Amino acid sequence: MASAGLRNDLECSICLSLYTDPITLRCGHNFCLDCIGQFLNTQEESGVYSCPECREEFLDRPALKRNITLCKVVENFLSPLPSQKKITGICCTYCIHSPAPAVKSCLNCEASLCDQHLRVHSKEAEHVLTDPSTSLGNKKCSVHKKILEYYCIEDDACICVSCSLFGEHRGHKLHPVYKASEKKKEKLRNVLQYLITKREETEEKVQNLEEHWRKAEEKASGEAERVTALFIDIRRRVDDLEKKVLSEISRREEQVSLSFSDLIQKLEIKKDELSRKMRYIEELCNMTDPLTVLREPDKGDFCDPEEEGGDEDTGGHDGGDEDTGGHDGGDEDTGGHDGGDRGAELISHISHTLSDMIRDINVIFHVEDPADILLDVNTAANNLLISDDLKTATWTRITQNRPETAERFQGYQVMSGRRFTSGRHYWDVEISRSEWWSVGMCYPSIDRRGQKLYIGDNNKSWCLHKGRVNNNQYSVMHGSKVIPLPHQISSDRVRICLDYEAGQLSFYELCDPIRHLHTFTATFSEPLHAVLCVSNGSIKISWRSCEETLP
Repeated sequence: MASAGLRNDLECSICLSLYTDPITLRCGHNFCLDCIGQFLNTQEESGVYSCPECREEFLDRPALKRNITLCKVVENFLSPLPSQKKITGICCTYCIHSPAPAVKSCLNCEASLCDQHLRVHSKEAEHVLTDPSTSLGNKKCSVHKKILEYYCIEDDACICVSCSLFGEHRGHKLHPVYKASEKKKEKLRNVLQYLITKREETEEKVQNLEEHWRKAEEKASGEAERVTALFIDIRRRVDDLEKKVLSEISRREEQVSLSFSDLIQKLEIKKDELSRKMRYIEELCNMTDPLTVLREPDKGDFCDPEEEGGDEDTGGHDGGDEDTGGHDGGDEDTGGHDGGDRGAELISHISHTLSDMIRDINVIFHVEDPADILLDVNTAANNLLISDDLKTATWTRITQNRPETAERFQGYQVMSGRRFTSGRHYWDVEISRSEWWSVGMCYPSIDRRGQKLYIGDNNKSWCLHKGRVNNNQYSVMHGSKVIPLPHQISSDRVRICLDYEAGQLSFYELCDPIRHLHTFTATFSEPLHAVLCVSNGSIKISWRSCEETLP
């Protein structure tokens, strides 16, 4: 009984059969998709739509959305039936008192048949049997009420015999519906195969991306471990250095204290002696008897204090420029300016060491942001080709007919459009087949023509250079001063690092490990532009990380 009650709840109030593709109207009532669609079609002329069950009216045609939950309930209700493969939720039209599931529908009779009624059904040709369906009217011509047997290729429509003989489709190219259906299925199979292939390709791409993601995570984890280990070592070394320096400072302080204590003690003794002499002299000066004064022997204790001080080890320089007084302090580590100078030198050495360490860490681990550098064609010499992406400068024998302007270099050089006025930045270059080249930075006020136009030949530019002025050797240049590098560069890739506020421009060879070549120190007074200078080859601004070129 419970099953019968549930079945009643799952029946459409229009077709009185189990829901097929159930939908829910805004009022909450449920219907088969085809049933409510046909019902709403009958209301199109009036323009007023309503629910066939509660008669609630809608201002516009309701949107028909599938009720997924109710659809699953119907499927679950039908699943226990033994003939579930044939059960569609459509009941036999002729089984009134005890509805039985339909196994076929007759297009001619527009009726659904169970196994029993199918056996006694007419076998005539016009009685076309199909799978059970509630929308049998859709399988007949709406004009001639005949079965749709043909497919019109020109109008992309299913038609009946009368439409092909007397109707608007007369003379059109036709195919039987089953043949047209097979052709469409063949196209769909091709589309399906294409989609399967695309899905497999997509799955492969997903797997590749996941693999790259995994490798990127492993690489990041490895770099994090390297950084952690590096900074642990740096902290250990800095702590050791701090302890060593503080110990040295304490030792020197102790020596200075002993020196000053000894000196002060000597001066105190001297002060007491001077006080005794002063009192004796005052007594003589206060005597009224001249004979007594004259009879006092001249023992030499009454000599000039300045002369006496000059003969004493602890006198002489007290109160002078030396902290320890006299020559004793000048010769001791704890006295004079020698110890102070050595302390200042030690602090300066520590500062420079830490500064270099931090700079190298920034370069190795790319702490700075890579500069987005594009070449400015308006500054490019007419013997340079500039790539479309504004990243590569290539020397050419064919003169480029660019207009001669004040911005344009007379030869071989091009400047970046971006300028740098603050911050820390880096950019990489890759040199190909060049006899001589220079890379570096310059002020915008650099000469664009004349004998001092090349970077490094003037005080407004700094560069790393090969070949033009030092017989194919590598060097750095500024203000026409050439500083040869002590070793050759084996890599064709170079990194330029700028710290504008610190006034540092550094060059590195991108090899394994990264090698520092040279650092210029200056007080930058103008904005800086990147510059490329190249002959018989090309220079490209590269964005690859240095790890990509390592073995």
